[in-house]
Amino acid sequence: MSTFTHLDQAGHARMVDVTEKIPTVRSATARGFVRCASDTVAALADSTVPKGDVLAVARIAGIQGAKKTPDLLPLAHVIGVHGASVDLAVTDAGVDITATVRTADRTGVEMEALTAVTVAALTVVDMVKGIDRSASIENVRIVKKTGGRSGDWERPGEANA
Repeated sequence: MSTFTHLDQAGHARMVDVTEKIPTVRSATARGFVRCASDTVAALADSTVPKGDVLAVARIAGIQGAKKTPDLLPLAHVIGVHGASVDLAVTDAGVDITATVRTADRTGVEMEALTAVTVAALTVVDMVKGIDRSASIENVRIVKKTGGRSGDWERPGEANA
């Protein structure tokens, strides 16, 4: 097993030095789900949630979350987020969220994609909590990544990642 790169020789946390790495094009896609009560799903579908356009606000929040990832995760690198998309879809059980983040930098954007999905999901919960205290965030995960030294990867069983 290789050495954990986020620890120094004394076992203290450190930020990995990526200075010598060559920038390459990289992307990561993450998904998550916000489970909601059926009346909340109806309000989302009809755009009648009292706080406003939940999906539009959550989309912008997710993109902003991707850009703010290094402010939230102490060992995440400050990298250029050169592209970010956050898609939300109302389903019979809640809201599906998919985020794809792209860069041309020295390290990947998996944390940025996960942060985008999570912040979008938190925004959905925040905007519906007045009508649905049971809303919950589920199954946030990376489903695909491309580029970098480790190459491409796709989560098994995730169609159209």
